[in-house]
Amino acid sequence: MIERTKNGNFYGYPVAVIENGKRLDLVNDAIESSLMDHIERAVALADKAVDLQKQDIGSINYAIEKLRLQERRYELDGELTDSNKAELAAKKAQLQKDYLVLEKALFALRDDAARDSVIVRDMRGKDVELKLDTVLDVTYVNHLTFIDKVGKWFVGIGRFVSDDPREANTEGGVFPAIFGTVFMVMLMAVIVTPFGVVAAVYLHEYAKKGPITKMIRIAVINLAGVPSIVYGVFGLGFFVYVMGGSIDQLFFAEALPSPTFGSPGVIWSALTLAILTLPVVIVSTEEGLSRIPSAVRQGSLALGATKAETLWRIVLPMASPAIMTGLILAVARAAGEVAPLMLVGVVKLAPTLPLDLNFPFVHLERKFMHLGFHIYDVGFQSPNVEAARPLVYATSFLLVSVIVALNLTAISVRNHLREKYRSLEH
Repeated sequence: MIERTKNGNFYGYPVAVIENGKRLDLVNDAIESSLMDHIERAVALADKAVDLQKQDIGSINYAIEKLRLQERRYELDGELTDSNKAELAAKKAQLQKDYLVLEKALFALRDDAARDSVIVRDMRGKDVELKLDTVLDVTYVNHLTFIDKVGKWFVGIGRFVSDDPREANTEGGVFPAIFGTVFMVMLMAVIVTPFGVVAAVYLHEYAKKGPITKMIRIAVINLAGVPSIVYGVFGLGFFVYVMGGSIDQLFFAEALPSPTFGSPGVIWSALTLAILTLPVVIVSTEEGLSRIPSAVRQGSLALGATKAETLWRIVLPMASPAIMTGLILAVARAAGEVAPLMLVGVVKLAPTLPLDLNFPFVHLERKFMHLGFHIYDVGFQSPNVEAARPLVYATSFLLVSVIVALNLTAISVRNHLREKYRSLEH
């Protein structure tokens, strides 16, 4: 079985290896060993070419685009002078020169990777020549022992988790989707936790009982019952178009009419899910605050501490397990949501990750991939649903595993905090 980068797997028997135009007619173990060596060489060169294109060449393209936007900014501010033009032109010329060098190296790597090929006899008895730069791996299925099969299975899992998708998401791995899911959930947790805790502290510790407080509580309860797609429409209208459009007008006018923050992205997805899960954090934190004995607060105040100091040093640390419980529930719900994300940031295939080596390194305006949407896309939008079904099952299991891993991490932190402050409850 020969795994290819395109058009799926190919089944047949290797007959000969063509090395730099010269046919090597080998037999049995010799051809197997030679073929594996040539494939490893081709894959290594192809990986180098991909890394060069994504990292070095990508950085140069990013820098050239920054220079273009800088020139446009000078023009909008009325500060574009001949000296500025000359300086920007010199920088751009140097970048173009570096680009040509890297482009030449890229083409050389690609040509070197495509140097060799293999002759394979298929089930019809015909010989087919396959370029080794299109081959990822070869497996002699009938020769595998049980240990070999187990090892091959683990290697496949590793590739599935670490590789990029291919063939319209029906081949390859799901690493960008894993990264996008975890990154978005962690960003959502960073946003929702302080807002939820502050709201719960206000409602429980400061707000007086009255019609306004009652309305706020009713609103929080009602927010928990709003369908998630409604949050997606709200996020698209308010976060993307209003907030993102305003940010573009104020800080990224040189890029207009192409939007920077005024289009769906990971930051707007995190904010949308933060609002969606905010009621969970508020209710859980408020329940934790209500379980703290009033004698603890009174004792702190009696020793001369202010109310703010009592909250910060005594009450909130004791309520931290409840806060973590709310965060666990929020993460569990947010990681599995798909409908709102389809409106505010998730895409079928993201060309780049929200995190890279280009300043400012974290790009919150970029679109991202998500495991939940990946399941929907592969399972229901694939041109060959039957062939993609195993990938749907694998991605579903992986999504559940990611959610479990995030929850177990939060539970371990919660248990540590609970043991740390258990003595204060007595």
